[in-house]
Amino acid sequence: VQLQASGGGLVQTGGSLGLSCAASGSVFSIALMGWHRQAPGKQRELVATITHDGEINYGYGVKGRFTISRDNEKNTVYLQMNSLKPEDTAVYYCHAVQFQVGFWGKGTLVTVSS
Repeated sequence: VQLQASGGGLVQTGGSLGLSCAASGSVFSIALMGWHRQAPGKQRELVATITHDGEINYGYGVKGRFTISRDNEKNTVYLQMNSLKPEDTAVYYCHAVQFQVGFWGKGTLVTVSS
C-alpha cells in the first residue's frame, strides 16, 4: 500500500485547512485509515482514525475541531481541520492498516501562525 497525502500549508490561527490521503497499490481490505502528527521536539501522536465501516476515533484536543472522513471507493481519507491553533503546527502523517500491517505516507507540514 502506498499513501499519498496532499493539502497542508500555512494558515492563520482560527483558520481551516483540509488534508487528503489516497491509498494505491494493493488496496483491498484496508481496515483502518487515519492521521497522526508530530510537532517539533515531540512524539508522534494520534489525530484521528476511521475504520472501513466508519467508526471514528479522535486524539486528544482535536475533537470538535477536526473531522475525519473516508471514501472507500476512492481509498481516500480526509481530514478537515477547523479553528486551527498554533499548537496544531506539525507534520501530519497518513496511516493505513491492512491485514494488521501498518503503512505510513510521507508527512505533510501544517503550520498555524499566531
